[in-house]
Amino acid sequence: MADTAVTTPLRSPLSHAAGRLATATRASGGAIRLAELPFLAQIDVRLDPKGAAVDAVGLALGLQLPVEPGTVVRAGELTALWLGPDEWLVVGPRGSGQDLESRIREAAGDEPVSVIDVSAQRTTLLVAGPRARDLLAHGCSLDLHPRVFGPGRCAQTNLARAQVVLVARDEPRAGFWVLVRSSFAGYLTDWLLDAAVEWTG
Repeated sequence: MADTAVTTPLRSPLSHAAGRLATATRASGGAIRLAELPFLAQIDVRLDPKGAAVDAVGLALGLQLPVEPGTVVRAGELTALWLGPDEWLVVGPRGSGQDLESRIREAAGDEPVSVIDVSAQRTTLLVAGPRARDLLAHGCSLDLHPRVFGPGRCAQTNLARAQVVLVARDEPRAGFWVLVRSSFAGYLTDWLLDAAVEWTG
């Protein structure tokens, strides 16, 4: 029997806004860069930070899970974010979620661990450029000065009243990741574009 299943191409939560983000980036004359980074794999991991599984998972992923609050560890295409004393978010390239989940579970062995693929829950906005911090500061109560929230830092916070995970990338020019729930992505994009009018005219 022929396969009659209908396959629908994946659509990111902000596919409809790609043109507006690109237009704002061009209009800013290099001051800001706005774009969606769709379909990044995002795996939520919870385990005992003092147990043997922490090191085993780190070895399996090729990076050590960060132990300092609000920090980020990056190795190759993977990034691990500290979300809490026993919680991390492992971010990887598109399509890597199942592999990451399997590697983490296998490495943890018999140790208690929670591994949940939350890739479909959020999308990622890139906010970069010399005025990126100024733009984010319009709607975020965190002190975003580089001495306080410099490269390699992350935080769960509110941006324009939307709950996000904010990540300062490991090089200043790389800007910020804003991980936002898919249902709030359109709203937050509208807010960012409106707040960026100062530089996009």
